[in-house]
Amino acid sequence: METKQAKFNFGKSLLVPSVQELAKQHLTNNPDRYVHPGQESQAVSAIREAVPVIDAQKLISGDSMDSELQKLHSACQQWGFLQVMNHGVTPFLLEDFKREVIELFRLPMEEKKKLWQQEDNVEGFGQAFVLSEEQKLDWSDIFTVKTLPPRIRKVDLFQKLPSGLRCLSLRT
Repeated sequence: METKQAKFNFGKSLLVPSVQELAKQHLTNNPDRYVHPGQESQAVSAIREAVPVIDAQKLISGDSMDSELQKLHSACQQWGFLQVMNHGVTPFLLEDFKREVIELFRLPMEEKKKLWQQEDNVEGFGQAFVLSEEQKLDWSDIFTVKTLPPRIRKVDLFQKLPSGLRCLSLRT
């Protein structure tokens, strides 16, 4: 019997509809593709509380550098993501960035379409790592853009970003 295996590629994702547009349809139930059987809010809560937190200041100080490096290593191996504190980014810059991202997601759909993912790339609006039509999806839209190093930046996508967000992306 032949089995089909999904080819995992960090640069590709199947295109999916905008969740924000689906929500405008005043659905009485979430579409089946967005319902994850057995998922309980307590499990999600427990994950939020357990996400590894890395202190960037401890990574550069002699006394606690080794233990913080070990925490970072473990977080990368076990979780694949982490929260960073004491990173030196000012609250003012973070608030500006947050405001610009909120405005990006409030753009009309016609403007978002100019920033939508292409079949061969996960950058833009959409969802990442959608490998099959049967795959369960998150009830969210994401926007992905690589800004650094500049040589990997998709200039055409980056230039379509609202100017405030473009400037903030270069400052961080």
